[in-house]
Amino acid sequence: MSGKHNIWGGPLEINVEEHGLWHEEEEEEEEEEEFRRRRRGLDRAPYEAPSDEVKQRWLRRPDILEKSKSSSSYCNKSSISTLVCLVTISAIIALIMKLKPHYHPPSSPTLDNYTLALPKALLFFNAQQSGKLPLNNNVSWRGDSCLKDEQVGGYYDGGDSTKYNFPAAFAMTMLSWSVLEYNQKYESALELHHVKYTIKWGTDYLLKTFTAYANSTTTVASQLPSPTTKHNNKCWIRPEEIQSPRPASHCTTCPALAAETAAALAAASIVFHDNEAYSKKLIHGADVIFRFATQGLGDKYSGGADPPSLVYNSSGFWDEFLWGGTWMYLATGNSSYLNLITSPELDEKVGSMRQSVLSWDNKLPGAALLLARLRMFLDYGYPYEQVLKNYQNKIDDIVCSYLPNSRKFNRTKGGLIMLNHGNPRPLQYVVNAAFLAKLYSDYMGALYVPGIMCGGKFYRSEALEDFARTQVDYILGKNPEKMSYVVGFGERYPEEVHHMGASIMSEKGKKYGCGGGWKWRDRRKPNPNVIVGAMVGGPDKLDGFNDLRSNYNYTEPSLAGNSGLVAALVALSQNATPNNGIDHNTIFYSVRLP
Repeated sequence: MSGKHNIWGGPLEINVEEHGLWHEEEEEEEEEEEFRRRRRGLDRAPYEAPSDEVKQRWLRRPDILEKSKSSSSYCNKSSISTLVCLVTISAIIALIMKLKPHYHPPSSPTLDNYTLALPKALLFFNAQQSGKLPLNNNVSWRGDSCLKDEQVGGYYDGGDSTKYNFPAAFAMTMLSWSVLEYNQKYESALELHHVKYTIKWGTDYLLKTFTAYANSTTTVASQLPSPTTKHNNKCWIRPEEIQSPRPASHCTTCPALAAETAAALAAASIVFHDNEAYSKKLIHGADVIFRFATQGLGDKYSGGADPPSLVYNSSGFWDEFLWGGTWMYLATGNSSYLNLITSPELDEKVGSMRQSVLSWDNKLPGAALLLARLRMFLDYGYPYEQVLKNYQNKIDDIVCSYLPNSRKFNRTKGGLIMLNHGNPRPLQYVVNAAFLAKLYSDYMGALYVPGIMCGGKFYRSEALEDFARTQVDYILGKNPEKMSYVVGFGERYPEEVHHMGASIMSEKGKKYGCGGGWKWRDRRKPNPNVIVGAMVGGPDKLDGFNDLRSNYNYTEPSLAGNSGLVAALVALSQNATPNNGIDHNTIFYSVRLP
């Protein structure tokens, strides 16, 4: 083949045999290029030049060439014919230009803010990793840390180097739930592998907090380090500098923590159902820790509550029994769990709890929606129907309280619903409510249910989605401060995040020690390290925000908060599956109707 190339960028000659071949190396390069395009969110299809055969036809049209020659000869015969010659040549040029295809570059899809923010929100979990970091951690200012902990690994909860297992377990449960409902959306956003990796890092650690490999356990770790440890809240120090051993706090009676841990492991076992060995390991651990939580008595449990905590106190455990039992049923299909979660006695015990606000402490709204899903998508009938209906009535009341006409919750002038009644750190509750509302709306859409009755007034299911959208839009920057409360998203976001690792300069070989880091906390300059994706505590009831590192109520992120954010973002994302809805069946992978 000749080395000549034409104006189209390819050889003029055509090799028929080569023309039809696809080489493995070319395929790999094209796949890598496609992945990079999608990762950037551009999804631009490359312009395919016309084939060599077509180009040669354009260059070799005999009728046009003959006309061109005769016209040239004609022009040489007589100057009188100059005008005719020019007209003829112009016509030929116009004909060629008409035959030439005009390239109109395809318009690149415009990704919505929820899809754009999703990978950032997940990246926050990378920044919170403890222990020996994997090569794909992708947070340049983080390194291996706390390698002498009693249990190595897991996630730091917020701005310091403490690992609280109660909210961490809740965070993993929420992430798993979002994957089970919106698996295809994660895949479309190229974040499915990332979120599953995030969940596994968390569940691997939870399995270390009790004797998950045995048939029973007598204790579970609640936090690390214990409150008496030197580096606990007395130092402002990068976790990478902590070299001393850190013991954990353990409890022998902690039904809420244990049941939440069971929920996290059970939910994750469904996420990883295609990894049979790991899924079975998770289910076994979930069974062990749930029996430890309830002492094998279920709704007849008469033991004590969880011991008090300085930060994450549980206000009760019956909601965790309901939440954990529901996930155990979904993960195993064991009818004993179904009997527990539909028992009138348990329904009565959780019925008196506050209902509306899903959080690391209150699981009733989440459990009620899951039980409503059982009723909506599966036909259980007697004797389960009445209790399942009660829980659907509860979730109806809960989402109705989020709508603008409800008087249960006030809103700021900027439109943020005050689910914690004006107290600090409101956003962690808002994102959970947004997720619940959008998910319930999608349940209705999947079953062609038009809407919901709230206090005698009918609301279309879109009203729930509108609520979720306006609340998350507020968090992403549509607020009086015109500030995104997700770090690294938008043009303006918090710069003095309350976070030890992000606030202290990461310099190779440089250590500041326990006391040397306080100067970094107290200085009024942006953090030297940007903790991308962290959702901070949020504004006050007047929509005001104080970007001050020392004020954790405004500027500290948390695992529980970001898990709700991730769930809400993927639920609202639109550049995904054709029907843009939920995965109907995966959550029921192990369920068999009684």
